[in-house]
Amino acid sequence: MLERIHLATLLEVEKQGSLTAAAEVLHLTQSALSHSMKKLEQQVGTDLWLREGRSLRLTQAGQYLYTVAQRLIPQLDLAEQRLQQFAQGERGTLRIGMECHPCYQWLLKIVSGYLAAWPLVDVDVKQKFQFGGIGALLGFEIDLLVTPDPLLKPGLRFEPVFDYEQVLVVHKDHPWAVQDEVLPQQLMEETLITYPVAIERLDIYNMFLLPARVAPRKHKTIETTDIMLQMVASGRGVTALPKWLVTDYAPHLELKTLRLGPAGIQKHIYLGAREADHDTDYLQAFIAMARKAESYTA
Repeated sequence: MLERIHLATLLEVEKQGSLTAAAEVLHLTQSALSHSMKKLEQQVGTDLWLREGRSLRLTQAGQYLYTVAQRLIPQLDLAEQRLQQFAQGERGTLRIGMECHPCYQWLLKIVSGYLAAWPLVDVDVKQKFQFGGIGALLGFEIDLLVTPDPLLKPGLRFEPVFDYEQVLVVHKDHPWAVQDEVLPQQLMEETLITYPVAIERLDIYNMFLLPARVAPRKHKTIETTDIMLQMVASGRGVTALPKWLVTDYAPHLELKTLRLGPAGIQKHIYLGAREADHDTDYLQAFIAMARKAESYTA
């Protein structure tokens, strides 16, 4: 009764805005798609859409089925992809989502050895500042999530792979460079440079500035680590980054790192995966290699 094309149609109509546009994406005629959905409505005994002028609006039943489609279609797509890979003699693709943008440099150090050790497994990385990693894991869009902020959910497992300290980065001639640490109030007259991430997801805000009820004089966002550190090196602001990342750049730029408060901000990087996939050999191998990678806690 209920077929994949029905679920795919619901997704595409909501995405494209019309049955005609959805039919084009699905490589079907509009009449064939309309007939298929009308037949389904007759079989289940309820409408899935209400027509409002030229547009369609989901009914309560249609909205429920749309929610089901959002969950099932990605799983079916993944199953088909994996079966094709097996048929072609491949083991699969390890799809990694990054919620820790600076960790991309760390990831690069692992991927090279991993690809050499697992020649039949490809690696794909999804890196996005507003990336919803937990939803992507649950929705089968990725297989492994790199994050400093795990969210415990049924069906997911997170494992710590390394520790690091979040520090403030200033130019070596900055007045604070003679200090070992900085207090929140000192940033009230400073320009703070960060990645374009929501404030509530930035450690320097939610673990340092907001608890002290202070804000920087100015907040700038920059997408790339290199440009961010160049801005700091030119005296145009300060930033907060993992200490190991700054150490990697230290030979090239005249930078100084300061502890954020007397105790500093200690963080951990976790790798998260679905419980059902956790024992997959090539996924476990990646986690093991990540744990054995060079320590960045110095």
